[in-house]
Amino acid sequence: MLSKEELPDCPVATAVNLIGNKWKPLIIRELLNGRQRYKYLQYGIEGISAKVLTENLRQLEEDGLVKREIFAEVPLRVEYSLTDLGEQMRPVISALADWGNEYKKKAPKKL
Repeated sequence: MLSKEELPDCPVATAVNLIGNKWKPLIIRELLNGRQRYKYLQYGIEGISAKVLTENLRQLEEDGLVKREIFAEVPLRVEYSLTDLGEQMRPVISALADWGNEYKKKAPKKL
């Protein structure tokens, strides 16, 4: 996690640093539905590899957006959920979804 001093001055740049790759918004989208086990996250995000999902979950956890909870059971159970800070992404993800739907309606057709 970057310290406050290392974060960009621009708040948009800060947000993009935290969730600005292809997969992080999709992981957050899935976790907005509630806590999820790893495999269900993988099923819900088309095209994501196990390695990339693991890396992104670790980064989101390090940045304080995702919580990882381990249950001492056999077999071991791990669940992921959003922290309070991660839950604050709900309107952002919702706005992205709304914008994406509008774009899909108005997108130019290929020749």
